[in-house]
Amino acid sequence: MRRFRLLLYILTVFLLVSANTQAQSPRGKDFGFGIVLGDPTGLTVKYWTQNTNAFVFDLGASYFGSPRIGMDYLWHFNAFNSNEVKLYAGPGVALGIGEGNGFWYKDKEDGFLHRDNAGLGVRGVFGLNFVPRSTPIEIYAELGTLVGLVPDFGAAVDAAIGFRFYP
Repeated sequence: MRRFRLLLYILTVFLLVSANTQAQSPRGKDFGFGIVLGDPTGLTVKYWTQNTNAFVFDLGASYFGSPRIGMDYLWHFNAFNSNEVKLYAGPGVALGIGEGNGFWYKDKEDGFLHRDNAGLGVRGVFGLNFVPRSTPIEIYAELGTLVGLVPDFGAAVDAAIGFRFYP
């Protein structure tokens, strides 16, 4: 529990102290929200901490648990030398509560969690985002691996598409 508090403290301090330079998000805004479809299926929020770094929070239904709460820390890089299309990658964590009912995995026999369980997992994500010029919208597609650590060890693939609006 002490390690968890320390990690939470470090993440909070990092969020508060981070430089708030113009992000690669639409119109340089640093906060966006939207919808994600796939695993998980639900709501998504993105907060840019620097020009190339951002936190992403997801809440939705997943094979890993329903609801599933996830957080990723992303590094964006300009692999295509474009102002509109970027690649991103980063680590994350996911907390699943209760029996999963994801988009890809419908069979309850293969589910990672059961009705009264909670699970914790780590994930790595790689994706592509598209920010059309002069619009407040970000469109993205991502692929990741999720490794469940608690209550049992297991691994699966996450795949999702979505969009975010930057007010």
